[in-house]
Amino acid sequence: MDLTPVAWLAHDTRLLACCALAIASIVVLISGLRLPPFLSILVGTFIAGIGAGLAPEEVAKAFSKGAGGLLGEAGIIIALGAMLGALMAESGAADRIASTLLGLGKGRSLPWVMALVAMIIGLPLFFEVGLVMMVPIIFVMARQSGQPLLKIAIPALAGMTTLHALMPPHPGPLIAVGALHADLGLTMLLGLILAVPAVILAGPLYGRWLSRRLDVAIPAELGELFSARPEAERRPSFLASLAIILLPVALMLGSTLAKVGLPVDSTLGVVLKFLGEPLVALGLAVLAAVALLGWANGMARERVGQTLRKSLAPIAALLLTIGAGGGLKQTLLEAGVSQTISKAAESAHLPYLLLAWLIAVALRQATGSATVATTTTAGILAPMMAGLAATQSSLVALAIGAGSVFFCHVNDAGFWMVREYFGLQLKQTLWVWSVLQTIVSVVGLVGTSLLWWYLA
Repeated sequence: MDLTPVAWLAHDTRLLACCALAIASIVVLISGLRLPPFLSILVGTFIAGIGAGLAPEEVAKAFSKGAGGLLGEAGIIIALGAMLGALMAESGAADRIASTLLGLGKGRSLPWVMALVAMIIGLPLFFEVGLVMMVPIIFVMARQSGQPLLKIAIPALAGMTTLHALMPPHPGPLIAVGALHADLGLTMLLGLILAVPAVILAGPLYGRWLSRRLDVAIPAELGELFSARPEAERRPSFLASLAIILLPVALMLGSTLAKVGLPVDSTLGVVLKFLGEPLVALGLAVLAAVALLGWANGMARERVGQTLRKSLAPIAALLLTIGAGGGLKQTLLEAGVSQTISKAAESAHLPYLLLAWLIAVALRQATGSATVATTTTAGILAPMMAGLAATQSSLVALAIGAGSVFFCHVNDAGFWMVREYFGLQLKQTLWVWSVLQTIVSVVGLVGTSLLWWYLA
């Protein structure tokens, strides 16, 4: 590691202190003063930005840029997911899928079934897309089975977030594979080997433990929206219900395969990549649900339209909160937090896997973005990785992915999605989401270390 160290400045110390102060302020404002998360994050953003030396107008512009960018990417997906979930609830499709899954797994085996279903759905889907599709199923499953909500929800969350962190073609692992020139197929195989124990520990086992200690009820508004008793004249078949759920999965998987296996200018590839865009895939799923779950089952057009419209009101607070998280992330990035952490990393003398994991952890804690953490970490380490064996490069890429999900907190959009969807308090969200992701992250580090020792 013969990189020339960059001088650590007083500004770097002040920037990290301001990040910590902003996060502490957000926690106090939400938990102590009971202010709405959106307003609390806004205040925390100005504390971090101005404290780090940005002019107030620069903080405001950075916040608007980050909030707009994230809402443009995730906001419409969440809105489409809410529409899809409401249609599935009112048509009876969610009940049909839940009844079938209950037949496959009862009692203690049900969380394991949920983890497996989440892994299958989460393989090609971004976490945000998978979550908005799984929430209606989780609520109905909890209602029908009579089991605690967390016992059903945590295995599903674990299945989706683990694949997002450790399995290409998700953006984080794929970025690391490209930057480190690792073998994609080998990384996918090793990622799957790591994902299985991570899902088991962070999913059914942790969900069983936490559900006994944390009593969480289905939230009122979203629970009423997503787990309402079906009112359609007849319920759709299981195959039709499943087809709606799997449509965006198939479209996004087709896009991934096109990016990997087809020429860039291929007509088929262009079409598949267009159809596999999350916005397009979910939009088509909503339209298909209108036709197959609504009109085909005797729901009047007016009622279908009313169902779609009423699904948007309960997610307003969620969208504002997620947007605020994006604003905080952008402000910290423009203040230079990534460069500050990079300085510390370049002078470190640690084993490759531990260094990769620690850099990704630090960047994720500071910026709230797995993509930023993965991209920056891979860029820092790429010059050091020349000459590594293919297996070692793949393991370093996976260690980066594991580090990028360590203890995600108030500057993470996923944190607020989980909080709002499941109606959690801030402390409860830390237990449900932050600890769950920490388990995945630590298992990833331990697993890559064991594989490095065994395969090297």
